[in-house]
Amino acid sequence: MHPVAIQIGDIAIYWYGIFIAIGILLGLWTASRRALLDKLPGETIADLGVILILGSLFGARLFYVVTYWDDFKGLPLSKLFAIRNGGLVFYGGLLGGSLAAVVWCLWKKLPLWRVGDALAPSIALGHFFGRLGCLMTGCCYGRPSDLPWAIHFPVDHATRGTGVHPAQLYESGLNLLLYLGLAWLYRRKKFDGQVFATYLLSYAVLRSFVELFRGDYPVEQLTGAATPAHLVSIGILAAGALLWWRLPRRVAAK
Repeated sequence: MHPVAIQIGDIAIYWYGIFIAIGILLGLWTASRRALLDKLPGETIADLGVILILGSLFGARLFYVVTYWDDFKGLPLSKLFAIRNGGLVFYGGLLGGSLAAVVWCLWKKLPLWRVGDALAPSIALGHFFGRLGCLMTGCCYGRPSDLPWAIHFPVDHATRGTGVHPAQLYESGLNLLLYLGLAWLYRRKKFDGQVFATYLLSYAVLRSFVELFRGDYPVEQLTGAATPAHLVSIGILAAGALLWWRLPRRVAAK
């Protein structure tokens, strides 16, 4: 756990921000390259990039503040959006970014599902880097574990130096595999929206699995063995299944 990458006087550059920036840049670059295969204008992803970043960051931070609202009561507004030390919820970012992309595509009259397919693998790639940032920051940590690969944060961390599952690495590695799988599928897709729908289905299952090892939720937010992300995963899984069922029928009806 080393949150600060570079310290220059009073200015600190955090690993979390570095990894998030790498994920965004590589995600947009790979998506733009992919978009050309689907005959989308080369500038489509570049133009959409700023909208996606703003929508994703706003949604991710909003979900985090709502999830941990007790920690933010009475704090000044500036603290609500201070994210350099972490504090983003991925599902919030996915929903915020998706909504921003839908609005942009409708405004610019772009093919929504083709754009979604181009972006989907890159979401997983960006998430791969994002979880590495979580590891360096010490957030999104795992449940206590005595397994050989358990990791130990400093004693002043919330885990008090106890061995815990490297939940960040679990999710990071699985997202890399998901990226590779979706990139492979992109070149073989049968209908527009197939890659995005597959991403929703796959990530909902992936995240539900990783949540079994998460240990950073307040007890009052747990419902039995389920975490808040488990509950959101149900909706994401249903959305992916609906798209997989509906989109091919739209093509056949044309």
